[in-house]
Amino acid sequence: MTDLDTTAPRPAAGDSTRLGWALVLICTAQLMVVLDGTITNIALPFIGADLGISQANLTWIVTGYALAFGGLLLLGGRLGDLYGRRRVFMTGLVVFAVASLLGGLATSEALLIGSRALQGLGAALAAPSALALITTTFPAGPRRSRAFAVYAMMSGVGAAVGLILGGWLTGLDSVLGVDVDGWRLTFLINVPIGLVAAAVTPRLLPESETHPGQMDVPGAITGTLGLLGIVFGLSRAGEEAYGWDHPQTIVALVAGVALLAVFAVIESRVAHPLLPVRVFANRTRATSFVAMMIAPAAMFAMFFYLSLFVQQIVGYEPLRAGFAFLPFAVGMVIGAGSASNLINRVDPRFLAGTGTLIAAFSLFMFSRITVDDSPQAVLTALTGGDMIGADLNYWAHIFPFVLTMSIGMGLTFVPLTLTAVHHLRPEDTGIGSGVLNTMQQVGGALGLAMLSTVALHFTNGRAEEIAGPLTQGLTANGGDPTATVPGTDLSFLEAAVFQGSFTEGATHAFLVGSIMMLAASAVIWLFLDVKHTELATDGPEGVHVG
Repeated sequence: MTDLDTTAPRPAAGDSTRLGWALVLICTAQLMVVLDGTITNIALPFIGADLGISQANLTWIVTGYALAFGGLLLLGGRLGDLYGRRRVFMTGLVVFAVASLLGGLATSEALLIGSRALQGLGAALAAPSALALITTTFPAGPRRSRAFAVYAMMSGVGAAVGLILGGWLTGLDSVLGVDVDGWRLTFLINVPIGLVAAAVTPRLLPESETHPGQMDVPGAITGTLGLLGIVFGLSRAGEEAYGWDHPQTIVALVAGVALLAVFAVIESRVAHPLLPVRVFANRTRATSFVAMMIAPAAMFAMFFYLSLFVQQIVGYEPLRAGFAFLPFAVGMVIGAGSASNLINRVDPRFLAGTGTLIAAFSLFMFSRITVDDSPQAVLTALTGGDMIGADLNYWAHIFPFVLTMSIGMGLTFVPLTLTAVHHLRPEDTGIGSGVLNTMQQVGGALGLAMLSTVALHFTNGRAEEIAGPLTQGLTANGGDPTATVPGTDLSFLEAAVFQGSFTEGATHAFLVGSIMMLAASAVIWLFLDVKHTELATDGPEGVHVG
């Protein structure tokens, strides 16, 4: 049975105003979903102090969202195909807004972490449908290319905006004369945005056909639990307290792989699979999925390690650290805008291939950042109440490569997003979008886990080298290496060792990240052979033009 809601008919190709507002709505939702992955990062210490959450459990505020989001994306995409993408998109926005309200009003650790998981569910429902709605709302050609460019921009800009917005909101202590904990505003800001977006959706977006009764329940269960296991295991692998050889990591990854194997068997046998094999049968789409798993992995790691570096080694305050990433938003606009204008004349291979090479160069240049982390320099900085990277020139060593990194990512995301969902069957658009989002989430978790392992290896190696000289130096200066540094829970020796070893680990992580980006570039140059003329057409899979 097909249930087609025509309350908001598909905008005609010439209805630029309606198309424009539809794009604003979709991209507002995407921005909200993406920035929520980083907006709480700066607020974590304040949340911990206010609610009495231990340092170890604070990570669940980030992990809880990532787990639910990454684990439920396939299900969210398929629900949009079966029950209507507009309906599922609206449901996701409402769930996200309600979860944000619960998080902003949370009075306990359990309620806050639960609200983050609920936010992840809302995001997993909204994100695949948002991408699918671009495909079904905008006609193929320049209009759709521009829409995907703006959407891709939001995906990259959101992380940078989240850091800036999180730093600003966390620093507030009142709104309109009402006292409020600033960290709560990082949640509450989503409530009016989500509810208003859901309310106007029926006026701006068309509904898709529905196919109720075709839900693959066994596939949904095994696929969701398998992805949860993989994302959880990779998250644990990237944490210093756990690592790759911890029982939780091993059990989660083995269980995740086993469940995904069962999922694959189920999908090959059911009449209406959650994830049809045909989604991967197209070479262009499969290439795009692989590249979109590797490239964002390196980008997310750049955000993670560079944000730690500028705060804990250079000494930036949280808000200043957020603004250090503002050029990333500018570069994404430049890169995505250029890709949008060129995609109708240049094949995706050349745009995405060039973009990944630029990004790889940027990561390599981050790996060349140097500070004087000798024991004597560390002791001098600590004695003076400073940090060893305080003299680092932002404009020479960080700004140029944040900008080039974002331009490269803009050139990469737009063509790969287009090729990943192009020529999907109408009934597969939602699940195809879900796969693309899943690749980004799993890739980000995998990349961070791998680079954290690299960083920890070199950080620990450097720490072993300098621990002895630092202990002798602190003692010779009349200090107690075991005394606690005021305002922290670290001893003077621990603080000194961190200052002298973190840069070693971070720069090696950047270097491996540049190699990962080169791998993504190789995949694109070798296998992404679709022509730009084909992207300007709509039609069944397998149709090739030019």
